[in-house]
Amino acid sequence: MRTKSLQKNTINVITLGCSKNLYDSEVLMGQLKASGKEVVHEQEGNIVVVNTCGFIGDAKEESVNTILEQIQKKKQGTVDRVYVTGCLSERYKPDLEKEIPQVDQYFGTTDLPQLLKVLGADYKHELLGERLTTTPKNYAYLKIAEGCDRPCSFCAIPLMRGKHKSKRIEDLTHEASLLAKDGVKELILIAQDLTYYGLDLYNERKLVDLLRALVKVKGIEWIRLHYAFPTGFPMEVLEVMREESKVCNYIDIPLQHIADPILKSMRRGTTKAKTTKLLHDFRTAVPEMAIRTSLIVGYPGETAEDFETLKQWVQEMRFERLGCFTYSHEENTHAFGLEDDVPEEVKQERANEIMAIQTEISRELNQQWIGKTLRCMIDRKEGNYFIGRTERDSPDVDNEVLISAEDHYLKMGDFAQITITSATEFDLFGEPN
Repeated sequence: MRTKSLQKNTINVITLGCSKNLYDSEVLMGQLKASGKEVVHEQEGNIVVVNTCGFIGDAKEESVNTILEQIQKKKQGTVDRVYVTGCLSERYKPDLEKEIPQVDQYFGTTDLPQLLKVLGADYKHELLGERLTTTPKNYAYLKIAEGCDRPCSFCAIPLMRGKHKSKRIEDLTHEASLLAKDGVKELILIAQDLTYYGLDLYNERKLVDLLRALVKVKGIEWIRLHYAFPTGFPMEVLEVMREESKVCNYIDIPLQHIADPILKSMRRGTTKAKTTKLLHDFRTAVPEMAIRTSLIVGYPGETAEDFETLKQWVQEMRFERLGCFTYSHEENTHAFGLEDDVPEEVKQERANEIMAIQTEISRELNQQWIGKTLRCMIDRKEGNYFIGRTERDSPDVDNEVLISAEDHYLKMGDFAQITITSATEFDLFGEPN
């Protein structure tokens, strides 16, 4: 017997993957709301849109499992319709239609107008920059470009997102102004490659011009840079970071590896010497900068010697923030033609070794903050603690500052001066001044 859903005619958007996907979900939700639709994010609704990730094996598996969960709810009668969009759907639409035909319809990454039409909504061009944010009120992601022109051998992003396409500076400042009016104080700039920004529109790199425009937006107090590419990095960005207090002393620059044979095979367009010099230049120009990077271990042909080079370099560079991933052999990428010759258990062992090194580095670096007072943004209350971040920390991936909620009261979304009293490998503990 069919059971009717409690949330009738409510569209539930489920987001998987990265912040760029989350941004796309927020745009979709904003469009739906503008058409008068009831829309929620990862709650309960009888109409479901799964925004999938198709980047690496684990992400693809999570996306497929989520789709299957919603199909099961459809069989049980608590969900009426299931739609799938995003990267996995863009990349594997014919396969998905064959393997999971119970989905009502699949859409690619550029099919927003068609998806809206099926959901009974009109695509409103005038909603420039307007969206339904899902992050805490005080920060939001600002996607400045879509797609990527880089030829990295391991990456499937160009297959799913297409060529690099920048947004106009005036459109981005308008979007930032709307966010600021809604109480957003921190903008986290995202793109597959921030440093390429503007080349397609203006025939030159324009990240510096964009930053100088965004710092003028009233209400925005922090601007954070995510996903820079090391080759062709516009060094004037460091001048802006040094001169403008609103631009956080922080950069996320995925470097992937450092052994020259691996960098060459990855088609990264750089060398160990060039990358090391770039990072030294960063720290000379902005000594207070926190550098986040991500690494891939177990890439085809990675020898014990290559891995030892990587380990030693991580120890030498002492990154403030670092994540490590095991290589995923992805169809239709350049590296797929190589033999995936590093066993899975070796990949995982190598990732664990890198993270063990980084954990100790992070522990040591965090000790230096004890006794110092830091400006923190208070994101949320969790259990017995208020959770804050410094300008050196991005949400969800970096260190947090914990303040006892039993002993102190702080307003979420506000800044507070916090004196650090103790530190662990990934957390600081402190008290408000």
